[in-house]
Amino acid sequence: MRCVLIVVLLLLAGCASVPRQTQNACAIFEQRDGYFDNWRQAAYGVEREYGVPVPVLMATVYAESGFRHNARPPRTKLFGFIPWKRQSTALGYSQALDGTWARYKRETGRWTAKRTDFGDAIRFIGWYHSESNRKNGIALNDTYRLYIAYYHGHTGYQRGNWSSTAKAGGKRAATMAVKYSHQLKSCGGW
Repeated sequence: MRCVLIVVLLLLAGCASVPRQTQNACAIFEQRDGYFDNWRQAAYGVEREYGVPVPVLMATVYAESGFRHNARPPRTKLFGFIPWKRQSTALGYSQALDGTWARYKRETGRWTAKRTDFGDAIRFIGWYHSESNRKNGIALNDTYRLYIAYYHGHTGYQRGNWSSTAKAGGKRAATMAVKYSHQLKSCGGW
């Protein structure tokens, strides 16, 4: 019985750990294509459903959370040293905010979706990017602009007052999308 418990705990720990090579899409999928956790299948399913290329989806996760399932913004400090409230409600792979996540679940009917589940989070990113395409006319392969709309929201994107943080994140995501695209061609993608 003790051995079974240890095996189950190791399997669950493996599902929650950050992939070792987050800058290599082939390695990420290789590490996460198990029985319980198939990231490649999830990513390509989202590409088919929403039309957002897998490299764009994966680059968004890379830029937002670094593939950490429980990523959260840092806490502010009260009196400069006491941990206080978080800067936002962002959580998980997608760093989706509470309100946006609730809207996603309501509009898609995915009531059990969790931000800490890769499949749910990447589907959210695909949905959000497709909304950016519909609302703002951003091409589904324009990683830079999709990321800025993701960071600032659709209205913030339309205003055009993009922060340097969003621009830097957009450049980082665009660079990774190109890199992931080349890698997925060499390892076969799907």
